[in-house]
Amino acid sequence: MTAGMMTDYSGFIRQERDGRQCLRLAVEGMNCAGCAFKIEKALNANENVEARVNVTEKRLTLIWSGDTATGNGLVEKAAALGFRFSPVREKEDGGDDQARLLLRCMAVAGFASGNLMIFSLALWFSTRESMGATTRDLMYWYSALIALPAVVYAGQPFFKSAWRALSHGRTNMDVPISVAVILASAMSLFETVRGGAHVYFDSAVMLLFLLLVGRYLDVKARAQTRHAAADLLSLMNGTATVVQDGVMVRLPAEEIKPGMLLLVAKGEKILADGIAQGEAVVDSSALTGETLPQAVQAGGRLLAGMINLGNPVQLRADKSQNDSLMGDIIELMQKAEQGNAAYVRLADRIAGWYTPVVHALALAAFIGWWGFGGASWQLSLLYAITVLVITCPCALGLAVPVAQVVAGSHLFRKGMLLKSGDALERLEKVDTVIFDKTGTLTTGNIVFENRADFTGEELSLITALAGHSRHPLARAAATTANENISVAAREIEGEGMEGRYQGETLRLGSAAFLGAAPDENDEKMGLWFSAGKGAPKRLIFSDVPHADAAETVAQLKKKYRVLMLSGDRLPVARAIAGRLGIEVFQAGVDPRQKFAIIDAEINRGRRVLMVGDGLNDAAALSRASVSMSPSSALDIAQNAADIVYQQKGIASVLAALETARKTQKIVRQNFALALGYNVIAIPLAMAGHVTPLVAAVAMSSSSLFVICNALRLKGEQGWIS
Repeated sequence: MTAGMMTDYSGFIRQERDGRQCLRLAVEGMNCAGCAFKIEKALNANENVEARVNVTEKRLTLIWSGDTATGNGLVEKAAALGFRFSPVREKEDGGDDQARLLLRCMAVAGFASGNLMIFSLALWFSTRESMGATTRDLMYWYSALIALPAVVYAGQPFFKSAWRALSHGRTNMDVPISVAVILASAMSLFETVRGGAHVYFDSAVMLLFLLLVGRYLDVKARAQTRHAAADLLSLMNGTATVVQDGVMVRLPAEEIKPGMLLLVAKGEKILADGIAQGEAVVDSSALTGETLPQAVQAGGRLLAGMINLGNPVQLRADKSQNDSLMGDIIELMQKAEQGNAAYVRLADRIAGWYTPVVHALALAAFIGWWGFGGASWQLSLLYAITVLVITCPCALGLAVPVAQVVAGSHLFRKGMLLKSGDALERLEKVDTVIFDKTGTLTTGNIVFENRADFTGEELSLITALAGHSRHPLARAAATTANENISVAAREIEGEGMEGRYQGETLRLGSAAFLGAAPDENDEKMGLWFSAGKGAPKRLIFSDVPHADAAETVAQLKKKYRVLMLSGDRLPVARAIAGRLGIEVFQAGVDPRQKFAIIDAEINRGRRVLMVGDGLNDAAALSRASVSMSPSSALDIAQNAADIVYQQKGIASVLAALETARKTQKIVRQNFALALGYNVIAIPLAMAGHVTPLVAAVAMSSSSLFVICNALRLKGEQGWIS
């Protein structure tokens, strides 16, 4: 890419929540994990730059600090390695284009192979004397006329990729393949010219055919592993009806801006998050997995990805498409698939050594057989070609990403979003599960029982204070009062709310925060409220565990230690723990104590899964070995969690643990298969026990086997035991 031809990507750059710039690009010319390693190494060498390549999707995610112009320079640096980049939206069908090219090349190679077999069979089953030298040479020339044009056309997927790599001073897995095919064809042509016997035109073309079959099946199999969020992109495309000054205008979805008034017809997709201007009935299954229609009242939220099932409805957009919940889901899943798990790091290092090692081994095979093994140079070259073909780093490169993608899709269908690429790896090692109580083990649908004990003015003050908090008890207290009062308030983490009204200090929170003396034997949940110098008054609440909580805890206890931490008083915590069968619990813990408890567990060698939803859980979620949070949780809790689940109850925790266990089992199988294949195949090839055709079949099969093994994770029936 020259400076004069440099593409400006600034229109495709979006800003992350932390202020950094993000650019997502499709990568052309990348065919193995070694290519991905080179791209990442070149880009991550820059300060304040984070680059991660999704090998399965052939996508580059580039994040950096600084202005948008920096992105062009970073892409130019990666392009100097011989790769081509384009915005993802422009290349959504790139996989189909690649598959069609491979199919055409495969058809040419297959047709040529079939015709070459006519001559080859005659040559195989006759001798030079019985056929005659002239006839044999003529058949070799006919074979050359068929094979050489076929090699030139059918080999272009490999030749072009190899040339791009070499012309930019690097190598990839297509280099040894191209060298092998060219050497086999060149040696055969040389032997034909001199009337020799070592002519392998049929092998060269059949080798290409088998490699193309493997490459085509690999492309199609990868398409099957695409993450569920990629399918959601179709829900983000289209045009929306925007009402501007009473006139309806159709605009592309990406041009929707906050403040625009959208009209959504019956059966139409909602393309931006916003506020409903009237009643609506929607299908939200794409977002939450909820299959039943959902009613949304006027003033309620409508989200991108929902489908309007009722009468036409208007909504006022309050977010751009990229900032919508659907956009966040896609971003989270893409981020998870590009995670840098331990097996991924190991595969990257191995792939980086692939090309020099395989060429050195091929050269060693040639020298060994020709110089010391007594074989002819033609036969020695054939053994070297076999070594070039049979080695395969792709299986190693795919071993982890394919399993992660399939598992991520499975979890998404179960209403769970992976936010970290190594979350499943860490989750599989968990031996201790710690739950927060309110809003996690319990429904969070808390009832304010003793509202009648308070005056109308007190209820208004309580509502004004509680409205500033998202604590479950505070939300339950924020009821409609007889009088609306505005109070400036602040939340004191783990304690409660404090504000000022008409010169008096208002407080709403724990007994300790207000200096009250609670009944230590009371099993009801409660808050305390005080206005000025008045005595604190207790607000009494009731909550119930999720319907699936007891059964899920019972299942978890078969394999894990289960603990409960609660900020409530001991009697309240004891009552809930008793109902759920949790023997180990602690009550009255504040955020610092939760953090300290988890820190102590980890220092004792425990692998802790923390499940929580509140502000007071954020530090604990971050300290845990791995963490989960419900979608109803505070943003700070969701940001700290590795997995966010959308289904009600806690059955998702058990499902995630089972998914992690089975996924890591597949990953280990894939890694063992990929390493074992190369450890066995390379010595056999160097020993002369494998032909180039068998090598081509084996190399293609290794990648396909890894992909198909990971695909066993798809669907409930596909899980391994």
